[in-house]
Amino acid sequence: MNRFTKIITLLCFVAALSSCSKDEDTIVTVPASDGSTLTLNGLIGAEDGPSAGNSVFVDFSTDKQTSVARAAWDLGFYSGAEFRVILNNTAGAAAIVTTKTDLNAVTAADTTALALSAKLTIGQGAGDFPQVDPVEGNLSTYLTGTVIKEVSATEADNKVYIVNPGLAGFTGKRYWQKIRVIRSGNGYTLQYAKINETTFKTLTITKDAAYNFKYASFTTGAVNVEPEKQAWDIEWTLATYKAVAATTIPYTFSDFVLINFVGGVTAAEVIFSGTAANSTVNYANFTEANLSGITFVGTREAIAGNWRITSPAASAGVKTDRFYLLKDGAGNIYKLKFVSFHPNDSGTRGKPVIEYKLVKKA
Repeated sequence: MNRFTKIITLLCFVAALSSCSKDEDTIVTVPASDGSTLTLNGLIGAEDGPSAGNSVFVDFSTDKQTSVARAAWDLGFYSGAEFRVILNNTAGAAAIVTTKTDLNAVTAADTTALALSAKLTIGQGAGDFPQVDPVEGNLSTYLTGTVIKEVSATEADNKVYIVNPGLAGFTGKRYWQKIRVIRSGNGYTLQYAKINETTFKTLTITKDAAYNFKYASFTTGAVNVEPEKQAWDIEWTLATYKAVAATTIPYTFSDFVLINFVGGVTAAEVIFSGTAANSTVNYANFTEANLSGITFVGTREAIAGNWRITSPAASAGVKTDRFYLLKDGAGNIYKLKFVSFHPNDSGTRGKPVIEYKLVKKA
């Protein structure tokens, strides 16, 4: 075969491959993970474990964790059909509505007149549940209970809110803000300023159906926080919840675990000792055959802090009589147990260890 013939043959071969690739593109489907053991990266630096600076999102099907600083955001903007805005529950944020629609007309004098210091400061017995977003419930109750009411299509109906962005577990300054949100096409326009400022900034947030919420920071503008809604199942974090002994008082709760209730994840707690109605086999022996009779719920606090003990200190550690079942948005069911989180159980506060296994593939 001469050189010219070789060149012609090679060109024909390349053309044939190109034609096949155009007509027969292969779609590769990555199977759901069979399970793994992960040490969650809740610590940013040398902060105390109970005040861990990160929220950690975990996706079981890909064995991926995503750590995001809790102080990275202040407001979340719902990407669903409704126009809803949430406060940063991982920072102890609180807010109250004013009667005004002009941002520049709101000053620090309004905080005094409304006696806001106690109402908008969470912790140490202070704070008030009407000033924080719902700490429990499903998507419907969560959205209808937000402090910032649904953003109206009628611009004049959208009032100014005073926001304490929260200091839970942080050091340094986090300034009180005045904000107003109006609709902007299929999204939002945020007007915001520090409480005594006489000019304000604006930021446009566009809804994105791939995400539960899009986020904004009072200091850095638009920010990325949680992964896409189909790419995470649980979030380990410090979060606003309720004091056990006084359920009328908001409380900044360490080691809190939320499920992705907005993205369709549901969960069930399985207690395998005592007389619980769902008392069954232990984590190691639980299989798909044991799913009969299990009731999954879509409430954000389905796991919460029920998996561990912190007080008294001598008894602190993971509860060993329970584990959890998670059904992700695709329908895969995993069993989840907490391995350690405290020196008493050979763990590190702020870096809990979890183990999960696939029980039923979608």
